[in-house]
Amino acid sequence: MGSWTDLLAAVVKAREQQGERISWILHDEAGPLLSAIGLQLDLLRMELDEKSPELSERLVESQKLLEQAVVQVRDLSSELSPTMVERAGLQCALERLAGRYGKYFAGALGLEFDASVRLRAAAASAMYRIAEQALDNAVRHARCSHIEVLVNQRQGAVTLEVIDDGRGFSVEPVSGQTPGLGLHLMRYHASQAGLEVSIASAPEKGTIVKAWYRAPESQGR
Repeated sequence: MGSWTDLLAAVVKAREQQGERISWILHDEAGPLLSAIGLQLDLLRMELDEKSPELSERLVESQKLLEQAVVQVRDLSSELSPTMVERAGLQCALERLAGRYGKYFAGALGLEFDASVRLRAAAASAMYRIAEQALDNAVRHARCSHIEVLVNQRQGAVTLEVIDDGRGFSVEPVSGQTPGLGLHLMRYHASQAGLEVSIASAPEKGTIVKAWYRAPESQGR
């Protein structure tokens, strides 16, 4: 039987492969199909402009809805791609992530990103994955009303904090229990890219997930 780290690596790889496949389907199959439907609607609208202005107007409204669907499919395809952070940058990736979760989170979700932040690709990807997992935990399990995502750079270290005011939990597991997979995954992503991560929480006290990265050349200064 493989080690716990090997199991986590397999879970991460499976998730990335699944995300890559769904991203490909959305980008190369669903996207073009929706665009083709849009062209057909456009041709039909032109035929109806004189024959039935009322139907033509209804088609215009349908086209607007279709355009929104195309944008959503394109955005989701980009977010699911494993290379999204490398292509768009950490700030843009986190903005999209916050926007995605904000659509179905009933409370307030804020993001503050220090524009001076500079990170290597591997560290940026790990920080994004940690933020994604922390947000998922907060939105799905914390029963919170406010979530704040903060990224700043001070004294050579880049720090991410995901703070919620939810029900919290005992970080140290009760006898006979093990930490959830999400906590293990955050720690795994951190270990693979040279980040440190800490999780502070207590029942009814909310949760703070903190990850930070100090570039090797700045260590020891």
